[in-house]
Amino acid sequence: MSVSLAVNGPVGWITFDRPKAMNALSVEMLQNMTSQLEAWRTDPAIRVVAMTGNGPAFCAGADLKQAGAPVGPGELDFLDNIIVFFNLLRSYPKPVIAAVNGLALAGGLETVLCCDIVIAGQSAKFGDAHSNFGVFPGGGGAAILPRKIPANVAKYLLFTGDALPAEEMKTYGLVNEVVADGELIARVQAFGEKLAQKSPVVLIRMKRVANAAADKTAGDALRDEELELRSHQRSYDIKEGLAAFAEKRKPQFKGY
Repeated sequence: MSVSLAVNGPVGWITFDRPKAMNALSVEMLQNMTSQLEAWRTDPAIRVVAMTGNGPAFCAGADLKQAGAPVGPGELDFLDNIIVFFNLLRSYPKPVIAAVNGLALAGGLETVLCCDIVIAGQSAKFGDAHSNFGVFPGGGGAAILPRKIPANVAKYLLFTGDALPAEEMKTYGLVNEVVADGELIARVQAFGEKLAQKSPVVLIRMKRVANAAADKTAGDALRDEELELRSHQRSYDIKEGLAAFAEKRKPQFKGY
């Protein structure tokens, strides 16, 4: 199987598992990950999703051998599958952590761009790489990367096809933490468990408002937040959180 799936407590793990192909994205991988994300979306036991790669790469991008393959009438082609996967990952209601080991290039970098938190091993490198093969990005490389890091750095990665180390990408704001390679999985698991202790419904609402804010004026974003707060005031979790604070105990959130 091209993707390995595991559940460790409240964290659902998706591992790119084509190490001999540098975990290049295939149609099978994209469909498997999309199906699993859809299943976990409504599973209350899964509070956080983490993504990583098996072998020397996180993900080296799309499998270019499949990119132009013909499909039958009514079937999704490679680009269709890419778009479905990235759109789902980008709008996913639960927190998604990228545990970046090794190379994250092209579609691998675009996967990282869809994640909420990025924790990287010291040996990790990030690059667009599409220009190296005359390929145009389709998962946010040109559209989203300049919103995540300074525009001139994004253009450097886009134009040159070069990759930059994790520590440097941390200075540009793409990476949250850099840890020793051997500590990456344990650190991401611990971080996921920390997030899992929060109210699921408040994280969902925070993520939605934060994601939408970039396309709004400050005033519209604040109004959106105020409306979300009004809805949240009717939730069980806010009542439980306030009661726990008053009673000096740990809250027991239920996610609604």
